[in-house]
Parts: sequence; C-alpha cells; structure tokens
Amino acid sequence: MSNTIETIKEQISSNDILLYMKGNPRAPQCGFSSQAVQALMSCGERFAFVNILDNPDIRAELPKYANWPTFPQLWIKGELVGGCDIIVEMAGNGELQTLINDAVGTTEG
Repeated sequence: MSNTIETIKEQISSNDILLYMKGNPRAPQCGFSSQAVQALMSCGERFAFVNILDNPDIRAELPKYANWPTFPQLWIKGELVGGCDIIVEMAGNGELQTLINDAVGTTEG
C-alpha cells in the first residue's frame, strides 16, 4: 500500500471531524469548500482540515480510496459523510449538528 494511502488513513483515524478541502477554513479556494466550511463552522465545533491543493498526492489518491470523486470531503469518526451538497443539506435540516455532537460527545440543550 502506498505511503499516501497510509497518510490518509492516519488523518481520518486521528481526527473525529476532518474536512478535505481546497484552501483552508479562513481562505477557501473554491465555492464548494467555502460552503462546506460555513456549514461546519455553524455547528460550533473545531474540525481538522487538509488542504488538497498543498497535497497533490492526497488529491490524487483520496477519491480512489474514498470512492468519492470530488472535493470537499467530510469525514466524521472515520466515515465519509459526503461532499458539499450533502454537507449543506445536512446542516440545513439539523443532521450535521447531531452527527458532530455525537462525534465530540456533547449534548444539545
């Protein structure tokens, strides 16, 4: 197995909430990454990110590993949640908040 896949597995397993994106949360480099960051930030928990523009090997290998062709990609507790449309939809209906609360062990209310 390639070192890149090992790196990806390590990143996913060591971060409860991980966003693979273009750019960084303060300066997203595409509209989809920007929307994903806004949705995540609205949940109020810290999250890790990997800027795939700075990591071309991860940018090339992650879609094959995840069987998900596009970025951003949100991973929570080692599971691929999805991309921008799914993240934004889940944020809108409250599912994202619940998933993140469960991941970090907080309760609402």
